[in-house]
Amino acid sequence: MNTQSPILQIKEYGQSIWLDNLSRDAIQSGELKEMIASRNVRGVTSNPAIFEKAIAGNKIYDADIAANAGKSVMEIYESLVFDDIRNACDILRPVYDETNGLDGYVSIEVPPNLARDTATTLAEAKRYFAAVNRPNVMIKIPGTPEGFPAVESAIAAGINVNITLLFSVDSYVDTFWAYIRGLEQRVAAGQDVSKIGSVASFFISRIDNVIDAKLEQLIASTSDPVLQEKMRGLKGKIAIANAKVAYQEYKKIIQSDRWKALSAKGAQVQRLLWASTSTKNPEYSDVLYVNELIGPNTVNTMPPNTIEACADHCEIASRIEINLEEAYQAIETLPEIGINLNQVMADLLEDGIDKFIKPFDSLLASLEAKIKQLTPA
Repeated sequence: MNTQSPILQIKEYGQSIWLDNLSRDAIQSGELKEMIASRNVRGVTSNPAIFEKAIAGNKIYDADIAANAGKSVMEIYESLVFDDIRNACDILRPVYDETNGLDGYVSIEVPPNLARDTATTLAEAKRYFAAVNRPNVMIKIPGTPEGFPAVESAIAAGINVNITLLFSVDSYVDTFWAYIRGLEQRVAAGQDVSKIGSVASFFISRIDNVIDAKLEQLIASTSDPVLQEKMRGLKGKIAIANAKVAYQEYKKIIQSDRWKALSAKGAQVQRLLWASTSTKNPEYSDVLYVNELIGPNTVNTMPPNTIEACADHCEIASRIEINLEEAYQAIETLPEIGINLNQVMADLLEDGIDKFIKPFDSLLASLEAKIKQLTPA
């Protein structure tokens, strides 16, 4: 093993690498174990799109599907996915134990069509947590206004939570306070807060995709070369600037008396997790959203190709707090040139929910077709 591989140095800066991918193939072939050993993978995130890719058209699940004949499509889906999550949790359990519950988690998402339904989201989070029955499973709840009360109650119930689909800094702040309120409920009830883990999944590349397209339109619509240059200078900068601003908010919250009181009781800090970190624009480095977001108490969840790219040529340094003034300035410049960042974030949240609902529905449809094929009447 090449200990000089850049990806192995990231942990020295206080950041954990999680794998944004899960499949039965990776579990059974030993690939997941190998990535933990050789790439220092410390956790796994999954989502409906990932499971659609893993299950649809994959024969590895056929025997289990046939064995569950007579059950509903949803019951079969859950039996397949819960098995994968349990097995991944078991593989990552040594990491969980060795880090005292900081890492070693495997995330599973509640059905994405519940993103606007607080009560059912909470009920499903509790049901999933009990069904998987592993201390290192983390339930993903969307960072919607309806999701935050569910997060608070899930934390109060002792469930590890990954709050997902966070785009705006305000939503991130709401997420951390929901976590704090949930922990405070446990303290008030005389319950332990030291065994609960939480991350706030802050999405990155999707922001640049949208902002860059808007900048291109604006550049094309003006003949002012100074303004054009100003706009070009913002391309590929906003997602990272937004993340840097969020990290500063994290630093403020951990200085608050309410957080310090919880920390004194052994509560683990809710870490910012950088999600959607594979680069979509071929003009940018394929490790742009890894290099620029390294810093203490953070997680970066990457798909396998980004992990391999980083192992090959990441340039490791703590950059989350450099050029902060530039970051704030970039964000402040957007309204001046006619881009409403809050509206972009709101649209991205809706689009993000949709991007999970569609593959989830598609997965259930392909599963139904496979059930019919494997269990002919």
